[in-house]
Amino acid sequence: MTLGTPRTFHKKFKFVVEIDGFAFAGFQKMSELSVEVAKIEYFEGGKLIPNKSPGRLTFSDVTLERGAAQDVDMYTWMRETADAASGIGLVEPQFKRNLELVQQERDDTPLRRWSLVNAWPMKFVAGDWDNEADEVVIESLTLTYDFFNLVS
Repeated sequence: MTLGTPRTFHKKFKFVVEIDGFAFAGFQKMSELSVEVAKIEYFEGGKLIPNKSPGRLTFSDVTLERGAAQDVDMYTWMRETADAASGIGLVEPQFKRNLELVQQERDDTPLRRWSLVNAWPMKFVAGDWDNEADEVVIESLTLTYDFFNLVS
């Protein structure tokens, strides 16, 4: 019996996020990418088993986290988006950006590249502070987007 070729698994700790307009986009953590297909059930008269078909797609929001530093790219993007949306509740197209999540090998060789299309910030958290902690302040940015693709 042959077991086949052993698989090499991708590590989750080596990744880079590339965002249009960010001078530095290194992040400690990014929440998972996921998509869900709605299930549409339809019962026709007299049938005991429903007809099932795929419905609309729902892409989950992602949250990026990193240590707070001098750069303010995350806050600036959120502020620009909020300013554009104030009063009318719309996000102007110029505040939507594409970003890419690049999974890497230890030697920085790209493994996979995921593209998020038309992302915009919906929540910014400046972090929390504690005088008794020996930790870095972590800021986070939650993004919503239209869809994602596996580019390579």
